Amino acid sequence: MSGLFGIGGGLVIVPVLIGSFAAMGFASESAIHLAIGTSLASILVTATSASYAHYCRGSIDLTIVKRLGIGIVFGAMLGAGIATQLAAQQLTWYFAGFLLVMAAYMAFGRTPKAQRCLPGATGTSIIGALVGTISAMFGIGGGTIMFPCLSWFGVPAPKAVAVAAVCGLPIAVVGTSAYIYNGWQQPGLPDWSLGYVYLPAWFGIIASSALFARLGSRLAYRLPAKRLKQAFALLLLVMAAKLLV
Repeated sequence: MSGLFGIGGGLVIVPVLIGSFAAMGFASESAIHLAIGTSLASILVTATSASYAHYCRGSIDLTIVKRLGIGIVFGAMLGAGIATQLAAQQLTWYFAGFLLVMAAYMAFGRTPKAQRCLPGATGTSIIGALVGTISAMFGIGGGTIMFPCLSWFGVPAPKAVAVAAVCGLPIAVVGTSAYIYNGWQQPGLPDWSLGYVYLPAWFGIIASSALFARLGSRLAYRLPAKRLKQAFALLLLVMAAKLLV
């Protein structure tokens, strides 16, 4: 899905893990926190790989990354802290709402046209903080939000993709650390959990995601993108409805 649609894999991983953990009999109070923490932990690997690939191509604008970085780290700490303190039902509602917003964007949204230049250091840090907060709360890498935001500010697409990929790394590092720390020795967690990271699921995700991301990228050039995005939007809508019900 990520390679095909250019979205963060967390949009798929988190709801699938929630359903999988429920089917495995995990406590409902911890299932969504485990799903989000495991998703962020998997982004550690994918973001590192993507960042290195963009670095080798020389497409990373370090000036933008540095300006976003402080805000992203602060936002990721804040988002993970908020999410791990919310009750499972509340967090599920918020995540379902986020899926509905993303479904609408996938169905009807377009890459925004450049309207203005990036703001100064303070403004860019605030943008990073907002992206970091939302990403760490819902277990996504940040590219889903960061890329259209950078495009709106006139950053060329290749550079925006590279910066968004790199920004996923601090979100994953800070977010995963927070979910491990806040979930440490919490009651009711299954065996093989490291805080709110379920290691068997993490291993399965990273073992297969790189291979299938390449497959998705190849299919993106062969299949009708508009119809597929609408179909994916419908899938997100169904996932959100299931979570709400």
